[in-house]
Amino acid sequence: MKLLEIILLAIGGLAGVFSRYALTKSALLFGALPVNVLIVNVIGSFILGAFAILSLQWNLDGKYALLVAIGFCGGLTTMSSFALESVNLIDNKQYSLVMVNVIANVGLSLGAIFGGRALTGIVLGALK
Repeated sequence: MKLLEIILLAIGGLAGVFSRYALTKSALLFGALPVNVLIVNVIGSFILGAFAILSLQWNLDGKYALLVAIGFCGGLTTMSSFALESVNLIDNKQYSLVMVNVIANVGLSLGAIFGGRALTGIVLGALK
């Protein structure tokens, strides 16, 4: 790995981690369901979806993926926190909330990827 690649990865990861911390430091609950991690995962997925289209449309060098896709989105999204929240809900025998949490995180994150790709395609099409 080259020094520039390490720097891009570090900058993206650091920005993602600080963004995740800012978005998750205060507990947001929807009833008893913690939604901070859900919000972060959906935002990260949307950004990743948009970046996928931008990188193709603008023929970006693969090094930008280190900054945005791997660094920022990897630092921002929180699969391990999502898993921990799900296990905590299981430990508390809140099985219906586990299902809502899993379906919401996975479903909305997938939807955000599609949404980010679609919106970016529309915006780029309008700019031509």
